[in-house]
Amino acid sequence: MKPAWAIGLMTGTVLDGNIDIALIKTDGETVQEFGPWTLAPYPPELRPLLREAMAQARDWGFEGPEPEIFARAEDALTRAQSAAVSAFLAKAEIKPSDISVIGFHGQTMLHRAPEGERRGKTRQLGNGALMANLVGANVAFDFRTADMAAGGQGAPLAASYHVALLRSIDAKSNAAVLNLGGVSNVTWWGGDTMVAFDTGPANAPLNDWIGRYGLGDMDRDGLIAARGTVDEARLARLLEHPYLTAPYPKSLDRNDFTASMADGLSVEDGAATLTAFTAGAVGKALDLLPQRPARLILCGGGRRNPTLVDAIRKRARVEPIMAEAVGWRGDAVEAECFAFLAMRALRGLPISFPLTTGVKQPITGGRIAMFDAAA
Repeated sequence: MKPAWAIGLMTGTVLDGNIDIALIKTDGETVQEFGPWTLAPYPPELRPLLREAMAQARDWGFEGPEPEIFARAEDALTRAQSAAVSAFLAKAEIKPSDISVIGFHGQTMLHRAPEGERRGKTRQLGNGALMANLVGANVAFDFRTADMAAGGQGAPLAASYHVALLRSIDAKSNAAVLNLGGVSNVTWWGGDTMVAFDTGPANAPLNDWIGRYGLGDMDRDGLIAARGTVDEARLARLLEHPYLTAPYPKSLDRNDFTASMADGLSVEDGAATLTAFTAGAVGKALDLLPQRPARLILCGGGRRNPTLVDAIRKRARVEPIMAEAVGWRGDAVEAECFAFLAMRALRGLPISFPLTTGVKQPITGGRIAMFDAAA
């Protein structure tokens, strides 16, 4: 198949109020060209609706009927993202018919990893058929369900794209990519082997901690944590959490590690301790890899926090490299990833692998909503 244009959409669990939109030209194996990308703000009323839906998802816990708010939130989310895509295409002077597929990740409400004989469950909001009709293009969506039905973790899914990026810069084997979103996940590439798993939290607990004190949505530039002192005794106890040394494949929900880890500390010391915990968890993750990476390339919003990056350098004992330093678009990588995965889904190529999500054999995933211009 010849490379074609695909759009990727990503909204993370930190609920930062933005829709990440990126356009790439790809065949699902390599990227031939990078098109424009943007962060499109949500309508102001959508963010509180999603926060409430996420709060109800925690109470629901996959038990009984879904919360009624899911249907309302899914419709609003899909319409908002469809409008953002249409505006993005119009600004770029690209017709929807020129797009092969849109990769619509949707908004994760709840994720429960497999445990023992119990299959995992996941729920993302996003109506692919509605988006296909609103935008006028094919849509790939619901990327995680098939993986979990096959016994996989459902996450992380970015490994094949991270490896494609590493190949594109002729990275030597034993390189890794660390995405610092709400949850942190690592992809390691050994030349002929790729490994991926969630390392622990990244921005979510810290953002929630800052929000608790009415100091904004995040610790911007890590300034609050920089004024604090890490509670080293508490940190040592937190780093004994069994998840951190459990073998991969493994994955996390946003709520598996929360801001409550810092309860009882001042706002500055709490921020410092949560930041150090994210970095320490990365260090433990690197110890689990077949080989500690010689290079750790950072993408995702957390790389913009210099206090966190410095903590990773010191506590994870690795030299972090910014995505931009190797020619990548650090804020666009996750959206690009879902454009790439959408093309793989369209071609029936695998998006899940034994050493990334734990499926027994590589499998494809995602549902395809085909746009019918005649309908």
